[in-house]
Amino acid sequence: MTADTPLDRIDDDDYPAYTMGRAAEMLGTTPAFLRALGEARLITPLRSEGGHRRYSRYQLRIAARAREMVDQGTSIEAACRIVILEDQLEEARRINDELKLRHRDVGSSPKADV
Repeated sequence: MTADTPLDRIDDDDYPAYTMGRAAEMLGTTPAFLRALGEARLITPLRSEGGHRRYSRYQLRIAARAREMVDQGTSIEAACRIVILEDQLEEARRINDELKLRHRDVGSSPKADV
């Protein structure tokens, strides 16, 4: 979700603040690497009015995870798949924990007299 004012955007991890060149520089990689991550559908940068790719801090963190794996010899495609699966597992665990809490709360609530 994008923030409403420029000051709100400072802390918005999803705001597409970084150009491709700046993002590549921050990650110590090349624009081609970022394009490859887009082609593998790991990250989908937003586009500026001029059509240039713009990346958020959240997307840069994902790209950094993939880059670590690629630097260790994993193919880009495999690294992207691993990151996607890790995120899916993390989300499934979060949902599972939430459901356990709900179940525990329902099980411990006082029962109405019948």
